Amino acid sequence: MSESNAVANGLAGAGGGIIAQIITYPLQTVNTRQQTERTLKGKKLGLPHSPNTLLQILQVVKSEGWGGLYSGLKPSLLGTAASQGIYYYFYQVFKNKAVAIAAARKVKGHGDGTVGMLGWLAVAAIAGSLNVLFTNPIWVIVTRMQTHTQAERKIMEGKKEALRREASESSSADSTLQEKLAQLESIKPQPYGTVHAANEIFSEAGVVGFWKGVIPSLIMVCNPSIQFMIYESSLKHLKAKRVAKNQGNRNVTAFEVFMLGALAKLGATVSTYPLLVVKSRLQAKQEIGGSSSLRYSGTFDAILKIIRYEGLPGFYKGMSTKIVQSVFAASVLFMVKEELVKAYLALADKSKKLLLSSH
Repeated sequence: MSESNAVANGLAGAGGGIIAQIITYPLQTVNTRQQTERTLKGKKLGLPHSPNTLLQILQVVKSEGWGGLYSGLKPSLLGTAASQGIYYYFYQVFKNKAVAIAAARKVKGHGDGTVGMLGWLAVAAIAGSLNVLFTNPIWVIVTRMQTHTQAERKIMEGKKEALRREASESSSADSTLQEKLAQLESIKPQPYGTVHAANEIFSEAGVVGFWKGVIPSLIMVCNPSIQFMIYESSLKHLKAKRVAKNQGNRNVTAFEVFMLGALAKLGATVSTYPLLVVKSRLQAKQEIGGSSSLRYSGTFDAILKIIRYEGLPGFYKGMSTKIVQSVFAASVLFMVKEELVKAYLALADKSKKLLLSSH
């Protein structure tokens, strides 16, 4: 029974994750671009405010079409299905193990037979770490695809700058400079698909390139731990209140699950957001940084350079977008997951009754 329970949770997590992903993907794309955009401390004052999320979405649609908002969606859906499936499956497997250990300890006279808060955190952390190690390559590809046009723009700016510098040094005719600039402008960017992104990552750093940003990702495993801690304890509290008030109405509604999911994700997102910025910047093409002082060789290099050149606000770039996206996505995910698990268990129950009645 516990094995089929793990499968039900794995499948429901994957289904809920895919639906949540499709609905909120444009916000994710814009958010990744906001995270990877560098704003130097000194220059911040002279710059106009970066446009809000809605304006950025419209800008992407205008310059790249609707496809720009959904760049990297295919690997992202694969990543979401794999992530949710792996996470919920291992969460359930280790949860069952923890419950069995607690029960065995009670028999020996230790504890009251329930799994403590630390036990739940360990279960979530192990499931989360396995998930990160398995799926990191997919997310590196997704980040590359989401930020590809940004990187192209920066590379193009660099080439133009080099041409202008060259022209001013050799004092060649202005017309030839304009000609060369026009020639650069006319080069259409290559279509950038999943295979292209994977090849680029491999040619830059080999197999290791696919595990860029894995350190902040592993530290961020505490995000679902915090999320589930808030969610499970809120759900338990709500159910207990329900039972105390009215015996007949024990079921938690889909809307209440939606709200609890939102609250849980909000708490987890605010506390781990800086790690997300570091991860995105490590996984994106380093040319986005422009000058070498804004390119990173690893996690600690990124943290030090963000503090030095951008200050603490650099760690919270695009956080409002992330909160809206992740809170909405998590709420949809929890709601769909609970409904799918209910449907699966009802179906299993029905088929069991049919089998029994046929004998």
